[in-house]
Amino acid sequence: MSIPTTHKALVIQQKGGDPAIETVKTYTPKPDEVLVRIEAAGVNPADWKVRDFGLVVGNYPLVLGLDAAGEVVATGEEVTSLAIGDRVIYSGWLQSLSLGTFQQYGTVPAEFASKIPPSLSFDEAATIPLAISTAGVGLYGPVERGGGTGLTPPWLNEGRKKYSGQPVVVFGGSGSVGKYTIQLAELSGFSPIVTTASPQNFELVKSLGATHVVDRHLPPREIEKAINAIIPGPIKFIYDTVSLSATQNTAYDLLSSGGILVVYLSSKVDEKKTTPDKKIIASHGTGYAVQNKDVCISLYTHLTDLIDSGDIKPNVVEILPKGLSGIPDAMERVKRDEVSGKRLIARPQETS
Repeated sequence: MSIPTTHKALVIQQKGGDPAIETVKTYTPKPDEVLVRIEAAGVNPADWKVRDFGLVVGNYPLVLGLDAAGEVVATGEEVTSLAIGDRVIYSGWLQSLSLGTFQQYGTVPAEFASKIPPSLSFDEAATIPLAISTAGVGLYGPVERGGGTGLTPPWLNEGRKKYSGQPVVVFGGSGSVGKYTIQLAELSGFSPIVTTASPQNFELVKSLGATHVVDRHLPPREIEKAINAIIPGPIKFIYDTVSLSATQNTAYDLLSSGGILVVYLSSKVDEKKTTPDKKIIASHGTGYAVQNKDVCISLYTHLTDLIDSGDIKPNVVEILPKGLSGIPDAMERVKRDEVSGKRLIARPQETS
């Protein structure tokens, strides 16, 4: 397959700027990287936040996008784990133009890419990377560096079903991160696994391993009451994948002494109610953060087998029209909370 000298990318020029399709020079992979022809790219809630607020941005101009699936078309001279023609998934990063995934070609360090099993399409595969790394870091990242709970991950033999009989609560079970958190918690043996979701997604989250589901639309005190009725004893582990002020404060109220609450990016728990015996971990679910690198590389190493065995299932997919041109509208849908129980996928090669 010939590699073009230029390709199309979705670029923003400044914080809060409107994304636009631009022609950029196709990258040469660094010695430890591979160049990927991106066939599918997932739209995440993080994308509109990056656009609006400049979160985790290196420099502008910036290629947006944090999820990709595609085919390796070139490798750096140090790469031995991947070869030209391999189908891979990976999570992007926003410190370099080449690492954004809303484009037709991108690069990724080989250690942060996983091969796609033959049974999985590019579209399905692109729903997995960022969400599962965020779930994996929150549950199994190192406590001492602010990554996660420090539990033993279930993709290692010593971690499979290790936490049998221990309860866990996952706020936002039908979101992408929530889905993978439930699946990993089930592999770890947690029970009961209690989650919140909209009624139309109750059966979906149960199919992924949730044992009990509480309506996310209930008032906070009603949610707390319902979860306490399911888990009358101590609750030591809660992952709030929604991480709004209301959900974080409800989760913190549920947490028992000695427990850990994992939230996404930053804590919004009322400081007046916090106590030293309850730990809040503000997790950043990317392997590019130094505290997460080891656990993410471990996950990516085993991810192909987890998918191939059916232990990890992809999200439901909705394909966007017009390739990269369909992403700005999709970002607005996500921002308005109009997407539930599925992942929006763009096909960059279909960009006109």
